[in-house]
Amino acid sequence: MAESTRGKLGIVVGGGPAPGINGVISSVTIEAVNQGLEVLGVRDGFKYLTAGDTSHVRPLTIPDVAPFYQKGGSLLGTSRTNPAKDPKHMANVIDSLHRLGVKYLVTIGGDDTAFSGSRVYATAGGAIKVAHVPKTIDNDLPLPPGIPTFGFETARHYGVQVARNLHEDAKTTTRWYLVVSMGRAAGHLALGVGKASAATVTIIAEEFAGREVSLELVCDIIIGSMIKRKAAQGKGYGVVVMAEGLLEEIGEERLKEIMTSHPGKFGTIELDAFGHIRLGEIEFGRMVRTFLAERLAALGLKFDMVDKDLGYELRCADPIPFDAEYTRNLGYGAVKFLLSPEADRNGVVITFVGGSMVPRPFQEMIDPATKKMRPRLVDVAGETYEVARRYMIRLEKGDFDDPARLEKLAAVVKLTPAQFAERFGYVVG
Repeated sequence: MAESTRGKLGIVVGGGPAPGINGVISSVTIEAVNQGLEVLGVRDGFKYLTAGDTSHVRPLTIPDVAPFYQKGGSLLGTSRTNPAKDPKHMANVIDSLHRLGVKYLVTIGGDDTAFSGSRVYATAGGAIKVAHVPKTIDNDLPLPPGIPTFGFETARHYGVQVARNLHEDAKTTTRWYLVVSMGRAAGHLALGVGKASAATVTIIAEEFAGREVSLELVCDIIIGSMIKRKAAQGKGYGVVVMAEGLLEEIGEERLKEIMTSHPGKFGTIELDAFGHIRLGEIEFGRMVRTFLAERLAALGLKFDMVDKDLGYELRCADPIPFDAEYTRNLGYGAVKFLLSPEADRNGVVITFVGGSMVPRPFQEMIDPATKKMRPRLVDVAGETYEVARRYMIRLEKGDFDDPARLEKLAAVVKLTPAQFAERFGYVVG
């Protein structure tokens, strides 16, 4: 390939997959080539560059990327390698990029990849201009209000289809499905799936702000929903959606205690390359189902239950039109920024607000103490969450204040109203 007068642009993908990665790669490549740049795709994130290995880098042309625009997955792969953890690794990355002739870099990923991109910009002293495109199906990055991370809407779309199918199965077979949704730092995906699929109840970590969370409390909220559905509608089935972030609220010490007393039954605690608990290695659904069965039996109740994890099957889905359009905006915006004078002053995270690109400098987005972007949590004080709660079937304060309702609930488990209030009153806070 002939040397370009405008230089070379590299693309690196980090973190877990999300629908639309190929849309960003495609859009960046097409616009960059049209602007006279050469494009280099780096395979498997920073994995090889941290060792100074540039053999896993390929030139990208428009014909290479155009067929992948609406496809799931990542044609460049991805990895969780974090070069910012080791100065030697970062030095190797900078040296590798210099040897490749890269003057512009687009990183695609979550907050760890954003931090890595920010360190590339800072360590290179501005010699490599950097634009980060935020990606996660968890929707937990601090973008402007109402602006999702790409991949979230597609993940929710297919998650809702799964949840609706499970609800029909639950109705047909008279059972409860316990769905655990991805979302370590925030409950956006769980709530989005639960609300749009009309799940019986959705439980997210944010609703317990300032309150201690236990596995027993989570189980009793579910049992309360089961009892209320039976008392009000005579139905012995339903769908529960839980955010996996509840695991972190329960806490590592309690999880270790549970796993020690049930060796091998619920998986193991492992850490990923970024030091996060690998929540996917813990069978949270099975854990809840096991404890639920024990607590139901103590109340003289029995429901057929099935646990289901929801997440991995969503991450490489073909993007829905929303994300296909969104990633075209983001890819174009990244190249436009990198070729602008502003790129000489800051590395940025690319965001769009009201149809206009708003590049946000890394120093505004990344907390210097945690070296991560501040997580965007579900606003449990807002009307969007209020609406979600109004359509759930779960115990609320009013159930305990109304003698007639309380008596009907208590009758399901053959308790007196006072006994029922003593046993379940704490779940409403």
